[in-house]
Amino acid sequence: MKVPVNYQAAEEALSIIQSGDRVFIQGSAQTPTCLLRALAKQANRLNDVELVFITVYGDIYVDKPEFSKSFKVNSLFVSASIREAVKEGRADYVPVFLSEIPNLFTQGILPIDVALVQVSPPDNHGYCSLGVSVDVARSAVNTAKYVIAQVNPNVPRTHGDGLIHSSRFYAMVECNEPLYEAHFGEKVGPDELRIGEYVASLIEDRSTLQMGIGSIPDAVLKCLTNHKDLGMHTEMFSDGVVDLFERDIINNKYKKIHPNKGVSGFALGTRRMYDYVNDNPAFQFLDIDYVNDPHVIRRNNKMVAINSAVEIDITGQVCSDSIGTYQYSGVGGQMDFMRGAALSEGGKPIIALPSRTAKGVPRIVPFLKHGAGVVTTRAHVHYVVTEYGIAYLYGKNLRQRAKALINISHPDDRETLEKACFERFKVF
Repeated sequence: MKVPVNYQAAEEALSIIQSGDRVFIQGSAQTPTCLLRALAKQANRLNDVELVFITVYGDIYVDKPEFSKSFKVNSLFVSASIREAVKEGRADYVPVFLSEIPNLFTQGILPIDVALVQVSPPDNHGYCSLGVSVDVARSAVNTAKYVIAQVNPNVPRTHGDGLIHSSRFYAMVECNEPLYEAHFGEKVGPDELRIGEYVASLIEDRSTLQMGIGSIPDAVLKCLTNHKDLGMHTEMFSDGVVDLFERDIINNKYKKIHPNKGVSGFALGTRRMYDYVNDNPAFQFLDIDYVNDPHVIRRNNKMVAINSAVEIDITGQVCSDSIGTYQYSGVGGQMDFMRGAALSEGGKPIIALPSRTAKGVPRIVPFLKHGAGVVTTRAHVHYVVTEYGIAYLYGKNLRQRAKALINISHPDDRETLEKACFERFKVF
Protein backbone atom coordinates (compact mmCIF):
# COMPACT_ATOMS: atom_id res chain seq x y z
CA MET A 1 0.00 0.00 0.00
CA LYS A 2 1.36 3.40 -0.98
CA VAL A 3 2.28 5.67 1.94
CA PRO A 4 0.35 9.00 1.82
CA VAL A 5 2.49 12.10 1.30
CA ASN A 6 1.69 15.66 2.36
CA TYR A 7 3.43 18.21 0.17
CA GLN A 8 3.94 21.85 1.09
CA ALA A 9 4.60 25.02 -0.85
CA ALA A 10 8.30 25.89 -0.98
CA GLU A 11 7.69 29.26 0.69
CA GLU A 12 5.99 27.63 3.66
CA ALA A 13 8.59 24.87 4.01
CA LEU A 14 11.53 27.31 3.91
CA SER A 15 10.04 29.51 6.65
CA ILE A 16 11.83 27.24 9.16
CA ILE A 17 15.13 28.85 8.08
CA GLN A 18 16.06 31.76 10.33
CA SER A 19 18.78 34.40 10.32
CA GLY A 20 22.12 33.03 11.46
CA ASP A 21 21.27 29.43 10.51
CA ARG A 22 23.73 27.14 8.72
CA VAL A 23 22.05 25.51 5.71
CA PHE A 24 23.46 22.54 3.79
CA ILE A 25 22.71 22.31 0.07
CA GLN A 26 22.99 18.99 -1.75
CA GLY A 27 25.11 19.26 -4.87
CA SER A 28 26.06 17.73 -8.20
CA ALA A 29 23.08 16.84 -10.42
CA GLN A 30 20.93 16.86 -7.26
CA THR A 31 21.28 20.61 -6.62
CA PRO A 32 17.76 21.56 -5.39
CA THR A 33 17.26 24.59 -7.63
CA CYS A 34 13.49 24.87 -7.01
CA LEU A 35 14.12 25.33 -3.28
CA LEU A 36 17.02 27.71 -3.88
CA ARG A 37 14.94 29.83 -6.23
CA ALA A 38 12.25 30.07 -3.56
CA LEU A 39 14.81 30.77 -0.83
CA ALA A 40 16.21 33.70 -2.80
CA LYS A 41 12.74 35.26 -2.74
CA GLN A 42 12.89 35.24 1.08
CA ALA A 43 16.17 37.15 1.23
CA ASN A 44 14.56 40.26 2.70
CA ARG A 45 13.62 38.50 5.94
CA LEU A 46 17.03 36.82 6.44
CA ASN A 47 20.50 37.88 7.53
CA ASP A 48 23.78 35.95 7.69
CA VAL A 49 22.41 32.56 6.66
CA GLU A 50 25.51 30.42 6.05
CA LEU A 51 25.28 28.13 3.01
CA VAL A 52 27.47 25.02 3.04
CA PHE A 53 27.93 22.65 0.09
CA ILE A 54 30.49 20.97 -2.17
CA THR A 55 29.91 21.05 -5.93
CA VAL A 56 26.71 22.76 -7.04
CA TYR A 57 25.56 23.14 -10.64
CA GLY A 58 23.35 25.55 -12.49
CA ASP A 59 22.01 28.86 -11.22
CA ILE A 60 21.77 28.65 -7.45
CA TYR A 61 20.24 32.16 -7.18
CA VAL A 62 21.24 32.76 -3.54
CA ASP A 63 24.86 33.65 -4.41
CA LYS A 64 23.98 36.87 -6.28
CA PRO A 65 25.61 40.13 -5.06
CA GLU A 66 22.27 41.65 -4.06
CA PHE A 67 21.78 38.83 -1.53
CA SER A 68 25.22 39.12 0.11
CA LYS A 69 23.79 40.35 3.43
CA SER A 70 21.21 37.59 3.53
CA PHE A 71 23.32 34.60 2.46
CA LYS A 72 26.99 33.83 3.15
CA VAL A 73 28.46 31.06 1.00
CA ASN A 74 31.01 28.94 2.86
CA SER A 75 31.83 26.27 0.29
CA LEU A 76 33.78 23.06 0.80
CA PHE A 77 34.66 22.99 -2.91
CA VAL A 78 34.68 25.69 -5.58
CA SER A 79 32.61 24.79 -8.63
CA ALA A 80 31.89 26.97 -11.66
CA SER A 81 28.65 28.27 -10.14
CA ILE A 82 30.46 30.16 -7.36
CA ARG A 83 33.96 30.75 -8.78
CA GLU A 84 33.37 34.45 -9.41
CA ALA A 85 31.74 34.92 -6.01
CA VAL A 86 34.85 33.49 -4.31
CA LYS A 87 37.11 35.63 -6.49
CA GLU A 88 35.16 38.77 -5.62
CA GLY A 89 35.20 37.97 -1.89
CA ARG A 90 31.45 37.33 -1.71
CA ALA A 91 32.00 33.67 -0.85
CA ASP A 92 34.50 31.65 1.18
CA TYR A 93 36.23 28.33 0.64
CA VAL A 94 37.19 25.70 3.22
CA PRO A 95 40.14 23.47 2.17
CA VAL A 96 39.37 19.94 3.36
CA PHE A 97 39.74 16.37 2.14
CA LEU A 98 36.46 15.11 0.73
CA SER A 99 36.67 12.05 2.99
CA GLU A 100 36.72 14.29 6.07
CA ILE A 101 33.79 16.57 5.26
CA PRO A 102 31.25 14.33 7.06
CA ASN A 103 33.38 14.75 10.20
CA LEU A 104 32.72 18.50 10.07
CA PHE A 105 29.01 17.75 10.44
CA THR A 106 29.10 14.80 12.85
CA GLN A 107 31.70 16.34 15.19
CA GLY A 108 29.84 19.65 15.42
CA ILE A 109 32.56 21.71 13.72
CA LEU A 110 30.00 22.81 11.13
CA PRO A 111 26.67 21.80 12.71
CA ILE A 112 23.77 21.90 10.23
CA ASP A 113 20.51 23.60 11.12
CA VAL A 114 18.66 22.86 7.88
CA ALA A 115 19.55 20.54 4.98
CA LEU A 116 18.05 21.11 1.52
CA VAL A 117 18.09 18.00 -0.66
CA GLN A 118 16.48 16.72 -3.85
CA VAL A 119 15.08 13.20 -3.75
CA SER A 120 13.03 10.69 -5.71
CA PRO A 121 9.33 10.30 -4.87
CA PRO A 122 8.55 7.95 -1.97
CA ASP A 123 8.14 4.28 -2.85
CA ASN A 124 5.34 2.10 -1.51
CA HIS A 125 7.17 1.90 1.82
CA GLY A 126 7.72 5.64 2.09
CA TYR A 127 11.43 5.64 1.20
CA CYS A 128 13.01 8.31 -1.00
CA SER A 129 16.47 8.24 -2.60
CA LEU A 130 19.21 10.87 -2.61
CA GLY A 131 19.75 9.81 -6.21
CA VAL A 132 23.18 10.33 -7.74
CA SER A 133 24.61 12.50 -4.95
CA VAL A 134 24.92 10.58 -1.69
CA ASP A 135 28.52 11.72 -0.97
CA VAL A 136 28.40 14.20 1.96
CA ALA A 137 24.60 14.63 1.78
CA ARG A 138 24.06 11.45 3.78
CA SER A 139 25.91 12.83 6.81
CA ALA A 140 24.28 16.24 6.44
CA VAL A 141 20.83 14.66 6.49
CA ASN A 142 21.75 12.49 9.47
CA THR A 143 22.89 15.45 11.55
CA ALA A 144 20.66 18.36 10.44
CA LYS A 145 17.97 19.60 12.81
CA TYR A 146 15.55 19.89 9.90
CA VAL A 147 15.57 18.39 6.40
CA ILE A 148 13.56 19.85 3.54
CA ALA A 149 13.20 17.62 0.48
CA GLN A 150 12.59 18.75 -3.07
CA VAL A 151 10.77 15.73 -4.51
CA ASN A 152 11.43 15.25 -8.23
CA PRO A 153 10.27 12.30 -10.39
CA ASN A 154 13.37 12.79 -12.54
CA VAL A 155 15.68 11.73 -9.69
CA PRO A 156 16.86 8.11 -10.13
CA ARG A 157 16.44 5.69 -7.26
CA THR A 158 19.91 4.43 -6.44
CA HIS A 159 21.06 1.59 -4.22
CA GLY A 160 23.33 2.09 -1.22
CA ASP A 161 23.31 4.68 1.56
CA GLY A 162 20.93 7.15 -0.08
CA LEU A 163 17.57 5.82 1.12
CA ILE A 164 15.65 8.10 3.50
CA HIS A 165 12.16 7.52 4.86
CA SER A 166 9.79 10.37 4.12
CA SER A 167 8.95 10.66 7.83
CA ARG A 168 12.47 12.05 8.35
CA PHE A 169 11.66 15.19 6.38
CA TYR A 170 10.39 18.35 8.04
CA ALA A 171 8.75 19.22 4.73
CA MET A 172 8.43 17.87 1.19
CA VAL A 173 8.08 20.17 -1.83
CA GLU A 174 7.06 18.95 -5.28
CA CYS A 175 9.20 19.92 -8.25
CA ASN A 176 9.40 18.48 -11.76
CA GLU A 177 12.52 19.77 -13.48
CA PRO A 178 15.22 17.96 -15.49
CA LEU A 179 18.39 17.12 -13.60
CA TYR A 180 21.48 19.09 -14.55
CA GLU A 181 23.38 17.33 -17.35
CA ALA A 182 27.07 17.45 -18.29
CA HIS A 183 28.52 16.16 -21.58
CA PHE A 184 32.17 15.44 -20.81
CA GLY A 185 32.72 13.04 -23.71
CA GLU A 186 32.20 15.84 -26.22
CA LYS A 187 35.38 17.57 -24.99
CA VAL A 188 37.73 14.65 -25.73
CA GLY A 189 40.29 15.73 -28.36
CA PRO A 190 43.41 14.10 -29.90
CA ASP A 191 45.68 15.07 -26.98
CA GLU A 192 43.24 13.67 -24.43
CA LEU A 193 42.91 10.45 -26.42
CA ARG A 194 46.68 10.08 -26.54
CA ILE A 195 46.81 10.57 -22.76
CA GLY A 196 44.04 8.00 -22.47
CA GLU A 197 46.08 5.50 -24.44
CA TYR A 198 49.12 5.97 -22.22
CA VAL A 199 47.06 5.64 -19.04
CA ALA A 200 45.27 2.57 -20.40
CA SER A 201 48.66 0.96 -21.01
CA LEU A 202 49.31 1.17 -17.25
CA ILE A 203 46.03 -0.52 -16.32
CA GLU A 204 46.10 -4.28 -15.94
CA ASP A 205 43.12 -6.60 -16.27
CA ARG A 206 41.28 -7.04 -12.93
CA SER A 207 42.30 -3.56 -11.78
CA THR A 208 39.86 -1.39 -9.81
CA LEU A 209 39.45 2.16 -11.10
CA GLN A 210 38.94 5.61 -9.70
CA MET A 211 38.62 7.87 -12.71
CA GLY A 212 36.72 11.01 -11.77
CA ILE A 213 34.80 13.09 -14.31
CA GLY A 214 36.02 15.21 -17.20
CA SER A 215 37.58 14.90 -20.63
CA ILE A 216 40.69 12.95 -19.54
CA PRO A 217 38.82 10.31 -17.48
CA ASP A 218 36.41 9.87 -20.41
CA ALA A 219 39.36 9.52 -22.78
CA VAL A 220 40.86 6.82 -20.56
CA LEU A 221 37.56 4.93 -20.49
CA LYS A 222 37.35 5.05 -24.29
CA CYS A 223 40.74 3.31 -24.41
CA LEU A 224 39.80 0.39 -22.15
CA THR A 225 37.68 -1.58 -24.61
CA ASN A 226 40.24 -4.40 -24.83
CA HIS A 227 40.57 -4.80 -21.07
CA LYS A 228 38.87 -7.48 -18.99
CA ASP A 229 37.22 -7.80 -15.59
CA LEU A 230 37.76 -4.27 -14.30
CA GLY A 231 36.28 -2.93 -11.09
CA MET A 232 35.05 0.51 -10.02
CA HIS A 233 35.59 2.19 -6.66
CA THR A 234 35.48 5.92 -7.24
CA GLU A 235 34.22 9.08 -5.60
CA MET A 236 32.42 10.05 -8.82
CA PHE A 237 31.81 8.95 -12.39
CA SER A 238 30.10 9.98 -15.61
CA ASP A 239 28.71 8.45 -18.82
CA GLY A 240 32.02 6.89 -19.82
CA VAL A 241 31.50 3.92 -17.50
CA VAL A 242 28.13 2.94 -18.98
CA ASP A 243 29.53 1.46 -22.19
CA LEU A 244 32.10 -0.53 -20.18
CA PHE A 245 29.39 -1.89 -17.87
CA GLU A 246 27.21 -2.86 -20.82
CA ARG A 247 30.14 -4.67 -22.47
CA ASP A 248 31.03 -6.49 -19.23
CA ILE A 249 34.47 -4.85 -19.18
CA ILE A 250 33.67 -3.30 -15.82
CA ASN A 251 31.98 -6.15 -13.94
CA ASN A 252 33.58 -5.87 -10.48
CA LYS A 253 34.08 -9.65 -10.30
CA TYR A 254 37.53 -9.53 -8.71
CA LYS A 255 37.18 -6.68 -6.24
CA LYS A 256 38.17 -7.48 -2.67
CA ILE A 257 35.41 -5.32 -1.18
CA HIS A 258 31.91 -4.98 -2.62
CA PRO A 259 32.49 -7.62 -5.30
CA ASN A 260 30.07 -7.40 -8.23
CA LYS A 261 29.21 -3.82 -7.28
CA GLY A 262 30.49 -0.53 -8.66
CA VAL A 263 31.02 1.84 -5.71
CA SER A 264 30.75 5.62 -5.91
CA GLY A 265 29.80 8.68 -3.89
CA PHE A 266 28.14 10.62 -6.70
CA ALA A 267 27.72 10.82 -10.46
CA LEU A 268 27.27 13.59 -13.00
CA GLY A 269 26.50 13.16 -16.67
CA THR A 270 23.60 12.86 -19.10
CA ARG A 271 20.09 11.54 -18.82
CA ARG A 272 21.30 8.28 -20.35
CA MET A 273 23.55 7.67 -17.36
CA TYR A 274 20.91 8.71 -14.83
CA ASP A 275 18.50 6.23 -16.40
CA TYR A 276 21.16 3.52 -16.39
CA VAL A 277 21.82 3.75 -12.64
CA ASN A 278 18.12 3.98 -11.81
CA ASP A 279 17.26 0.96 -9.63
CA ASN A 280 20.43 -0.74 -10.93
CA PRO A 281 21.83 -3.07 -8.25
CA ALA A 282 25.24 -3.08 -9.98
CA PHE A 283 25.85 0.40 -8.49
CA GLN A 284 26.24 1.30 -4.82
CA PHE A 285 26.19 5.00 -3.90
CA LEU A 286 27.76 5.23 -0.45
CA ASP A 287 28.71 7.80 2.17
CA ILE A 288 31.88 9.59 1.12
CA ASP A 289 33.66 9.07 4.45
CA TYR A 290 33.65 5.38 3.54
CA VAL A 291 34.17 5.59 -0.23
CA ASN A 292 37.15 7.94 0.10
CA ASP A 293 38.76 6.41 3.16
CA PRO A 294 42.32 5.48 2.03
CA HIS A 295 42.20 2.43 4.32
CA VAL A 296 39.11 1.22 2.46
CA ILE A 297 40.49 2.10 -0.96
CA ARG A 298 43.73 0.18 -0.40
CA ARG A 299 41.81 -3.06 0.22
CA ASN A 300 41.15 -3.27 -3.52
CA ASN A 301 44.11 -4.95 -5.22
CA LYS A 302 45.49 -3.20 -8.32
CA MET A 303 43.74 0.02 -7.35
CA VAL A 304 44.35 2.62 -10.08
CA ALA A 305 43.65 6.27 -9.21
CA ILE A 306 43.49 8.61 -12.21
CA ASN A 307 43.48 12.30 -11.36
CA SER A 308 44.31 15.51 -13.17
CA ALA A 309 46.04 18.77 -12.26
CA VAL A 310 46.30 22.44 -13.11
CA GLU A 311 50.11 22.32 -13.14
CA ILE A 312 53.05 20.33 -11.78
CA ASP A 313 56.55 21.57 -11.02
CA ILE A 314 59.76 19.76 -11.99
CA THR A 315 60.03 18.14 -8.55
CA GLY A 316 56.53 16.61 -8.76
CA GLN A 317 54.48 19.01 -6.64
CA VAL A 318 50.90 18.97 -7.95
CA CYS A 319 48.57 21.95 -7.95
CA SER A 320 45.03 20.83 -8.66
CA ASP A 321 42.76 23.43 -7.09
CA SER A 322 43.98 26.89 -8.07
CA ILE A 323 45.55 28.98 -10.80
CA GLY A 324 47.95 31.03 -8.74
CA THR A 325 45.77 32.79 -6.18
CA TYR A 326 42.60 32.21 -8.21
CA GLN A 327 40.62 29.46 -6.49
CA TYR A 328 39.45 27.23 -9.33
CA SER A 329 38.17 24.12 -7.54
CA GLY A 330 39.11 22.43 -4.27
CA VAL A 331 41.14 19.76 -2.51
CA GLY A 332 38.38 17.22 -3.14
CA GLY A 333 39.29 13.53 -3.03
CA GLN A 334 42.51 13.48 -5.03
CA MET A 335 44.76 12.79 -2.05
CA ASP A 336 42.32 10.25 -0.61
CA PHE A 337 42.68 8.11 -3.74
CA MET A 338 46.31 8.87 -4.55
CA ARG A 339 47.28 7.56 -1.12
CA GLY A 340 44.82 4.67 -1.18
CA ALA A 341 46.08 3.50 -4.58
CA ALA A 342 49.71 3.79 -3.49
CA LEU A 343 49.02 1.53 -0.50
CA SER A 344 47.06 -1.00 -2.55
CA GLU A 345 48.80 -4.22 -3.60
CA GLY A 346 49.74 -3.57 -7.22
CA GLY A 347 48.12 -0.13 -7.07
CA LYS A 348 49.02 2.83 -9.28
CA PRO A 349 48.36 6.50 -8.42
CA ILE A 350 48.37 8.50 -11.68
CA ILE A 351 48.32 12.23 -12.42
CA ALA A 352 47.26 12.81 -16.04
CA LEU A 353 47.26 16.23 -17.68
CA PRO A 354 47.87 17.86 -21.08
CA SER A 355 51.33 19.37 -21.41
CA ARG A 356 49.77 22.78 -22.11
CA THR A 357 46.48 24.55 -21.57
CA ALA A 358 44.14 25.31 -24.47
CA LYS A 359 45.78 28.76 -24.61
CA GLY A 360 49.28 27.29 -24.83
CA VAL A 361 50.35 27.90 -21.22
CA PRO A 362 52.79 25.21 -19.97
CA ARG A 363 51.48 22.87 -17.27
CA ILE A 364 54.89 21.37 -16.40
CA VAL A 365 56.74 24.31 -14.90
CA PRO A 366 59.95 25.12 -12.99
CA PHE A 367 57.92 26.54 -10.08
CA LEU A 368 54.22 26.59 -9.27
CA LYS A 369 52.56 29.95 -9.71
CA HIS A 370 52.67 32.36 -6.78
CA GLY A 371 49.80 31.48 -4.47
CA ALA A 372 49.15 28.05 -6.02
CA GLY A 373 48.02 25.33 -3.64
CA VAL A 374 49.81 21.98 -3.41
CA VAL A 375 47.08 19.35 -3.29
CA THR A 376 49.31 16.31 -3.85
CA THR A 377 52.86 16.47 -2.51
CA ARG A 378 55.90 15.30 -4.47
CA ALA A 379 56.22 12.36 -2.09
CA HIS A 380 52.78 11.07 -3.08
CA VAL A 381 53.22 11.22 -6.85
CA HIS A 382 54.13 8.00 -8.67
CA TYR A 383 53.05 8.32 -12.32
CA VAL A 384 52.61 11.48 -14.39
CA VAL A 385 51.16 11.19 -17.89
CA THR A 386 50.89 13.72 -20.71
CA GLU A 387 50.29 13.28 -24.43
CA TYR A 388 54.10 12.90 -24.74
CA GLY A 389 54.47 9.89 -22.50
CA ILE A 390 54.72 8.53 -18.97
CA ALA A 391 57.05 9.73 -16.21
CA TYR A 392 57.56 7.39 -13.25
CA LEU A 393 58.72 9.46 -10.26
CA TYR A 394 58.45 7.08 -7.32
CA GLY A 395 61.86 6.49 -5.76
CA LYS A 396 63.51 9.12 -7.99
CA ASN A 397 65.61 11.94 -6.63
CA LEU A 398 64.87 15.56 -7.54
CA ARG A 399 67.24 15.62 -10.52
CA GLN A 400 65.85 12.37 -11.90
CA ARG A 401 62.31 13.62 -11.43
CA ALA A 402 63.06 16.82 -13.29
CA LYS A 403 64.52 14.90 -16.22
CA ALA A 404 61.57 12.52 -16.38
CA LEU A 405 59.05 15.36 -16.33
CA ILE A 406 60.92 17.39 -18.94
CA ASN A 407 60.82 14.36 -21.23
CA ILE A 408 57.00 14.40 -21.23
CA SER A 409 56.61 18.20 -21.37
CA HIS A 410 55.67 20.05 -24.55
CA PRO A 411 58.71 20.08 -26.90
CA ASP A 412 58.63 23.88 -27.09
CA ASP A 413 58.90 24.12 -23.29
CA ARG A 414 61.83 21.79 -22.82
CA GLU A 415 64.65 24.26 -23.36
CA THR A 416 63.26 26.58 -20.68
CA LEU A 417 62.76 23.66 -18.30
CA GLU A 418 66.26 22.32 -18.93
CA LYS A 419 67.73 25.73 -18.13
CA ALA A 420 65.72 25.92 -14.91
CA CYS A 421 66.81 22.40 -14.02
CA PHE A 422 70.48 23.30 -14.52
CA GLU A 423 70.15 26.48 -12.44
CA ARG A 424 68.48 24.60 -9.62
CA PHE A 425 70.29 21.25 -9.61
CA LYS A 426 73.54 22.16 -11.44
CA VAL A 427 73.09 19.34 -13.88
CA PHE A 428 70.93 18.09 -16.70
